[in-house]
Amino acid sequence: MLRGEWRNWHTRTTQNRVPQGMWVRLPPRPLMKGKKVLTEYVKSSRERGVQEYFIRQALVDAGWNRDQVDDAMDSEEAWPQEARKDIENGGATLKLPKRILPKKHFIISLPRILSLIFVVAIIGMVATSFYQDRKYEIVLPDGEGNLSSFDYGSWPALEDIAFFEKVKQRFIDEEINFVESDLSAMTLRVYKEGEMIKEVPIASKGNEGSWWETPAGLYKIQGKEVDHFSSFGQVHMPWSMPFQGNFFIHGWPYYTNGQLVAQGYSGGCIRLSTEDAEAVFGLVEVGMPVLVYEKDFIGDSFKYELLGNKLTAQNYLAADLANNFAFAEKDSDVQVPIASLTKLMTAIVASEYINIEKEITITQDMLVETSIPRLYAGQKISVFNLLYPLLMESSNEAGVAMSRILGVTRFVDLMNEKADAIGMNDTRFVDPNGSGAENVSTVSDLFQLAKYIYNNRSFVLNISKGGATQSIYGQPILYGLQNFNVFVNDSEFVGGKVGMTTAAGETILSVFEFKNGGGVRPVVIIALGSENRAADAQTLLDYVRLSY
Repeated sequence: MLRGEWRNWHTRTTQNRVPQGMWVRLPPRPLMKGKKVLTEYVKSSRERGVQEYFIRQALVDAGWNRDQVDDAMDSEEAWPQEARKDIENGGATLKLPKRILPKKHFIISLPRILSLIFVVAIIGMVATSFYQDRKYEIVLPDGEGNLSSFDYGSWPALEDIAFFEKVKQRFIDEEINFVESDLSAMTLRVYKEGEMIKEVPIASKGNEGSWWETPAGLYKIQGKEVDHFSSFGQVHMPWSMPFQGNFFIHGWPYYTNGQLVAQGYSGGCIRLSTEDAEAVFGLVEVGMPVLVYEKDFIGDSFKYELLGNKLTAQNYLAADLANNFAFAEKDSDVQVPIASLTKLMTAIVASEYINIEKEITITQDMLVETSIPRLYAGQKISVFNLLYPLLMESSNEAGVAMSRILGVTRFVDLMNEKADAIGMNDTRFVDPNGSGAENVSTVSDLFQLAKYIYNNRSFVLNISKGGATQSIYGQPILYGLQNFNVFVNDSEFVGGKVGMTTAAGETILSVFEFKNGGGVRPVVIIALGSENRAADAQTLLDYVRLSY
């Protein structure tokens, strides 16, 4: 910072889930590095129950270097491995670490002190109203036309394939304030009290089939930031509004030198023009529902001829992912253990909430019992490379290692939140690997999971079949991996997962693409509680192929 240059700073008040709120005072930009001071602040903040998002944002706004903040947040001193768990904002009053200054003598006049206090108070009052996290009490229709209520802060339950139209109409009928993002029509709308007050074009979204495809579902505005700097893309994102993990609604990004980012697909965020983003920013509130819509979730008009068949598995389904037609089904709504099919959700959460290039140092307690041990204590490996043993060899080590980045409890909570957001109403996760009998779901819910992965996170399927040997993140570093998937040598196999525990029996979820009438039909085969998943899945596959 040059001599004579001034940097604006402000006081921001945030409130999250507690009536009394949390006050965070932002200090001036530090003139020297102070790693110890920074680490101690992060540690004390976490101990007092402040959410990671607010700690990080307050420090960045205060002028601390983003890399310094990330290092402090991830350090063993600030966050011991055994203490990593879900942090809920406890509403404590905190002081940010003071900047470290050379020893100088300062003389501050009383009028200046009073003026500063007055300015801080005014900014604080404005920030309180601006950043307040509202709670939304919303009533939604369930699959049978009845009404069910929920507190939006705990995330909604998505019921069926017509969820998007139902929820939108319910929001309008109940005069709810919400944001609708139609990724098919590339249009974003803001509603106040059920009335549309703003409609703007979406300039860019994530590339379909890429690592950063924009996710469909029901989310909420998690914060507001006039100028967010992305450490992933090394760009500024004006008028940013995060709605899930690494995904934002924001204006057109630009580099630090002021140059605008070129036209093209986004990194998964919903990009607006900067002018439109500013207008939307001024209309939305923290906590406001965000309904992200994609046509892939709505059934098309393709028709199949229905044939009959029976299987011996306890629960199964063979269905078209595009038009939702079921070729064969048995007890698809019965909740049962699913074993390592859980790892499909583990892969989703890891890719949506963690920097895929982030390196993890493997510790001895991560080396849990697994089918084929691959990792060793002291090894440094990225999340990207851990996805391969997780999805191909069903590695429990990989699942534990990835979950430790956020803390196992927090990671599992995000798995359950994601399940709710994509309509898996009867699903519950208790660990990232599926080893616990309490990891339960239904065939119908797993159909929703397969649909989400196929339409939004297809790289998960690609890795699971061993096809992702090249990517923007380079080649995988683990060689000689085995693939446990039953249909890995089938040319129509797109990807999937298998599992087996005493409680669940044998389980399988496999996605295929069949050519039909010049087009391609995506079909999923799911079998739970099987004594022979390979035979059951093959029987279902042969039955489906009779339709072509």
